[in-house]
Amino acid sequence: MRWFGPKDPVSLMDIRQAGCTGVVTALHQIPVGEVWSVEAIEERKRLIEADNAQFVPLHWLVVESLPVHEDIKKGLPGRDQLIENYKISLQNLAECGIHTVCYNFMPVLDWSRTNLSYEMPDGGKALRFVWEDFALFDLYILKRPGAVKDYTNEVQIKSLNRMNQMSAEEIATLTNTVLLGLPGSEEAFDLHTFQGLLDNYKTIGDKELRENLYYFIKQVAPVAQEVGINLCIHPDDPPKPLLGLPRVVSTENDLKQLMEACNIRNNGITFCTGSLGIREDNDLAGMIERFGDRIHFLHLRTTKREENPLNFHEAAHLVGDVDMYEVIKAIVVETRKRKKDDKADWDIPMRPDHGHQILDDLHKKTYPGYSAIGRLKGLAELRGLEMAIERAEELV
Repeated sequence: MRWFGPKDPVSLMDIRQAGCTGVVTALHQIPVGEVWSVEAIEERKRLIEADNAQFVPLHWLVVESLPVHEDIKKGLPGRDQLIENYKISLQNLAECGIHTVCYNFMPVLDWSRTNLSYEMPDGGKALRFVWEDFALFDLYILKRPGAVKDYTNEVQIKSLNRMNQMSAEEIATLTNTVLLGLPGSEEAFDLHTFQGLLDNYKTIGDKELRENLYYFIKQVAPVAQEVGINLCIHPDDPPKPLLGLPRVVSTENDLKQLMEACNIRNNGITFCTGSLGIREDNDLAGMIERFGDRIHFLHLRTTKREENPLNFHEAAHLVGDVDMYEVIKAIVVETRKRKKDDKADWDIPMRPDHGHQILDDLHKKTYPGYSAIGRLKGLAELRGLEMAIERAEELV
């Protein structure tokens, strides 16, 4: 499970009792672009492993994320030094025995939602994205120059009508939701700062962002290969352009181009079924088959497109638009292939993602998408499905 460090309301003991042995975490306290020192990495490892002699051992297995500085994404002159810092951090992580590093290349925001507590039919709460609400924010709260060209007349009118019916509190909640920074963060950008960050991308389109991503990966993947680290990029969430910003890790073709840009195995993928599954044109099971050897980390969750397919919410792990049976079956095939080929990384690290806020967690303050019980439910369902598929395969 993902753990956000000592301030995470979900404790390491909670994660241990969920049946996990691997922890996914990062050094969130270190400013983006600075080197992760061996001392800082070892300090976090000691914290995770402190009770291992007394209880079921926990180990830091995956870094999520080692963030990529915005200057690298924008291709600014200072990027080479920032890339050198990134390489040193990779070397230090490898020295400390950590060999899987997740990152993303989404400009400005890591992910976008418009509702962090959407009530489900069973009373639980989920994350949700509503296109008209996002348009409302973009057009009438942020008032981004040129935003009008990104929305149909119908969406513009509906968004304005909805805003006129909202209270000041509802407008503030939507604003803070869209402007929320990194997963696990409780602090949002302010509007002025945020518009300034968007302005920095005025001259960066799809082509430029791809070139900057490929420049970065060509520099760092060979170092990762040298020290034995699997780098794995997280797809865009949601997988479409937003706020005038390009998105270049949204489709199978995007991933194919990235894999070919630096064709070594250590340049790999965090296969997030929730993010990729938002798009109907992404064939998830087929993508696992085609990219199998380059998948180094799995986020297993499912999203559900609504009546307006531009809207979606986080569904329970075994329902929604992701055929989790076919996904797990494809993963089982890939892990068996790796095991047969004596690959050291045959056992692909996986975590449940974006669980619903349910039961006692409804009365607690939790990070959006990262309450304990909802993820525990998802993990139990996924492990049960995996065991059933593996046992059924043995009978064939």
